[in-house]
Amino acid sequence: MSTVIRAARVDDVGAVLALWRHAGAEPSHTDDEESLGRLIAHDEGALMVAESDRQIVGTVIAGWDGWRGSVYRLVVTPSRRRAGLGRRLVRAAEHRLSTVGASRLQVIVVETDAQATGFWRVSGWEQQAERLRFVKA
Repeated sequence: MSTVIRAARVDDVGAVLALWRHAGAEPSHTDDEESLGRLIAHDEGALMVAESDRQIVGTVIAGWDGWRGSVYRLVVTPSRRRAGLGRRLVRAAEHRLSTVGASRLQVIVVETDAQATGFWRVSGWEQQAERLRFVKA
């Protein structure tokens, strides 16, 4: 089964949201069609999807603000986990960010998600313990 990683299109938004729900991704107040449509319009290549047999089976967001690249929403459908798709999505995100000029990268991970933190601990990325993150939403 061939899996292609590509930039998401506006017509993928419903399938992306369905995947996030199905995969048990931590919900966010921006998990809606309007927010994802705005992301795609603002930064056409930031939301990337893995597609297999016309089904979206994975996602990653690789955002670039001109200063730092950020990776989030790495999600793989449960039936495709532990087969290398997450690593492929991360490599695609890193490549995309490198292409647009990012040399500093960060990833946002839900600390209480043991599967996610386990993935990132063996991914070659370094956990930065001396920084706190504050948000307003």
